[in-house]
Amino acid sequence: MAAQVEQVVALDAQNIIAVSCGEAHTLALNDKGQVYAWGLDSDGQLGLLGSEECIRVPRNIKSLSDIQIVQVACGYYHSLALSKASEVFSWGQNKYGQLGLGIDSKKQASPQLIKSLIGIPFMQVAAGGAHSFVLTLSGAIFGWGRNKFGQLGLNDENDRYVPNLLKSLRTQKIVYICCGEDHTAALTKEGGVFTFGAGGYGQLGHNSTSHEINPRKVFELMGSIVTQIACGRQHTSAFVPSSGRIYSFGLGGNGQLGTGSTSNRKSPFTVKGNWFPYNGQCPPDVGSEEYFCVKRIFSGGDQSFSHYSNPQNCGPPDDFRCLDPSKQIWTVNETLIQKWLSYPSGRFPVEIANEIDGTFSSSGCLNGSFLAVSNDDHYRTGTRFSGVDMNAARLLFHKLIQPDYPQIAQQVAASLEKNLIPKLTSSLPDVEALRFYLTLPECPLMSDSNNFTTIAIPFGTALVNLEKAPLKVLENWWSVLEPPLFLKIVDLFKEVVVHLLKLYKIGIPPSERRIFNSFLHTALKVLEILHRVNEKTGQIIQYDKFYIHEVQELIDIRNDYINWVQQQAYGMLADIPVTICTYPFVFDAQAKTTLLQTDAVLQMQMAIDQAHRQNVSSLFLPVIESVNPCLILVVRRENIVGDAMEVLRKTKNIDYKKPLKVIFVGEDAVDAGGVRKEFFLLIMRELLDPKYGMFRYYEDSRLIWFSDKTFEDSDLFHLIGVICGLAIYNFTIVDLHFPLALYKKLLKKKPSLDDLKELMPDVGRSMQQLLDYPEDDVEETFCLNFTITVENFGATEVKELVLNGADTAVNKQNRQEFVDAYVDYIFNKSVASLFDAFHAGFHKVCGGKVLQLFQPNELQAMVIGNTNYDWKELEKNTEYKGDDRIPILGMKSLKLVIQSTGGDDVVCECMETLPDSSSITG
Repeated sequence: MAAQVEQVVALDAQNIIAVSCGEAHTLALNDKGQVYAWGLDSDGQLGLLGSEECIRVPRNIKSLSDIQIVQVACGYYHSLALSKASEVFSWGQNKYGQLGLGIDSKKQASPQLIKSLIGIPFMQVAAGGAHSFVLTLSGAIFGWGRNKFGQLGLNDENDRYVPNLLKSLRTQKIVYICCGEDHTAALTKEGGVFTFGAGGYGQLGHNSTSHEINPRKVFELMGSIVTQIACGRQHTSAFVPSSGRIYSFGLGGNGQLGTGSTSNRKSPFTVKGNWFPYNGQCPPDVGSEEYFCVKRIFSGGDQSFSHYSNPQNCGPPDDFRCLDPSKQIWTVNETLIQKWLSYPSGRFPVEIANEIDGTFSSSGCLNGSFLAVSNDDHYRTGTRFSGVDMNAARLLFHKLIQPDYPQIAQQVAASLEKNLIPKLTSSLPDVEALRFYLTLPECPLMSDSNNFTTIAIPFGTALVNLEKAPLKVLENWWSVLEPPLFLKIVDLFKEVVVHLLKLYKIGIPPSERRIFNSFLHTALKVLEILHRVNEKTGQIIQYDKFYIHEVQELIDIRNDYINWVQQQAYGMLADIPVTICTYPFVFDAQAKTTLLQTDAVLQMQMAIDQAHRQNVSSLFLPVIESVNPCLILVVRRENIVGDAMEVLRKTKNIDYKKPLKVIFVGEDAVDAGGVRKEFFLLIMRELLDPKYGMFRYYEDSRLIWFSDKTFEDSDLFHLIGVICGLAIYNFTIVDLHFPLALYKKLLKKKPSLDDLKELMPDVGRSMQQLLDYPEDDVEETFCLNFTITVENFGATEVKELVLNGADTAVNKQNRQEFVDAYVDYIFNKSVASLFDAFHAGFHKVCGGKVLQLFQPNELQAMVIGNTNYDWKELEKNTEYKGDDRIPILGMKSLKLVIQSTGGDDVVCECMETLPDSSSITG
């Protein structure tokens, strides 16, 4: 034992930046990130893998020589180290689980990576007698090891063998943590101090000697902003720069409290000394021999120290509340990028390449990048908030990845491809380990098609494979992104899908089809997750932003649908590729219409086949009657509604699935589509005529809606639904002057105020004015209650929208409820039975999975046609017979007639591509 302070000569050549001591061993860290150890090695706490029990001369821990260490910490018989890549290593004794390696792990004689902490951005490690802590950049604390006195702060006294999150301090903005033998202290950015664990000597500062199993704030220090704390074996110190004072509490038997006595202190007490407060400058009349400015405080064992200077040389004291994260671990930040870009591409030094590789090979480093530091927002990181500044991520990534610096882009791409992404796991230790899933899509490398199979798709695979809990957190974070940022991720994986489908169209070798299917499945699965988030949150972006318009050009949608039907019936077959129909949200309206037509043709073919089989059976079994393979409607023009109703009432459900043929009595025309078109035109004109009172006509909007005052029975509404369904099923456009609300209801979506504005513009505007009225006197200004006035055959009738609606005034607080109730009455309650009959008739013919793929406006456009005429497209696809010149009399002498040839051509075209329906079920 040395009787006085002596230099460690063996470290003369080293620039030592940090030292930590245990019960009888020491670790020293140099400026190159190398660790030296000496002292007692009874439990492997030196990490040297030697057979000697005591090492008297510092030795380099060779197993850490390729890892840049930035911090070390010593417990009594164990050691911790934090790397620049945000990896935590532990070695030594594990009797109480202080290594964090699991309950089955014994003592370790060499540093071991704590794998359960991979991906979290850390700024500090700390060790007590037999317990350990790590602190993240955003103030989350993980602890493990001995917990006999509650020193882990987990509300119990059970030891922990793996890292556990100290949840109660998550939102407290912890910036520093230190440990005594069996107690712990944590410092907040606001200058508050929390302590927990053993308190037998008052070392917790709560004016008691009780142990605390939960973190408890030291209220005696409130009102003072503490910027430094330190723990000895059984005492604690705190420094307040505004007064220049040091406070201490706990065991004082050896004078370690500095209070002038050896008494214990159960609450903070001022350390004696002529302490001068730091305020940036020193008054001229203060003698430097009598007053001191504290720079840093230290505690260890039963000792305390302070580093100070005289007031005339007083600089700012150390402040743990303002630690620079980039000094602890690599992060993508402005300073680092400027450093990397300062080298011309031709003179790219190895150390810069190593820095880039270290940053982009570590998920922990990326998760510590781009933090939302304004207003300390990143300290709010949790399941609902990522703590990331997405704009900073976008700007810095684009500044870094530039054509002028190809070597940087190549190095980043290589690091992501070979190191970071292959190490990703489905289970993550904390929400802070998820951040790069949010930020990496902002990197331009991800959108480069050359990197799709090496970076974007493997990244997507890792995302898809996330366990349920972390994926749910990521979905929460996506749900609050700004639309352009959310769209960026959607567009990325849409581009990946298009890229893969183009490769598929060119031709994929049989040996590569399995991996191709895997790639395509991954990209579509990511889009499916994003689409689910978009729908759940009420659409961050418009639903059509998920449409991949190139799909119809790149795949045969009809065959894709048939493959999908077969998969539904028989399960996934090895030789059938991924079906896009499994992910229908990527289909645009045209593709969906093709799907609906294909589905209808399939059902028609099966109905025809069944009719043929029945007819064959009837030849041999007279009890079986023959049937027509088509649904035949024989009607008279003068009684078209009555005749149609008579036939359709007797029609079996299966017959609705047959192709429709219409015959007008007394006419010889063959129904090749035109007769059917005329039938729908005539019968719908008759059924929807307001003179029958089944529908009400709204002059302002020129639209119709169900009339709640009709005398007609529900059969007629059922018939209208059947007719509409038959029109769609048989590929015929019909002219229906219904608002969009009808198609919403058919697709089980709720009508809204916008629908009221469409049907009843004046009423809709009034409702909007009510909602937008800025003053508090809503009740006095509008004089409304929860009722609606309706006409009833010339008289007016008041209907209550809610129970006791006449006695419920509309005010500022309930006006939204009033508008919702009004909309609900118009579109739902008042016409419930009528619409239910219409709905049942419609879905009897045209219901099914494919119909549910449509958006309301798409279904409306398919039923009544689209008025967005693309004349250039028409000209391009027009065939001119005879002369393509304009006649001398000009364009006015030409009469252009555009008429669909009917649905039969579509039916025939579809049927030519379909397999025998006997091989398809469902």
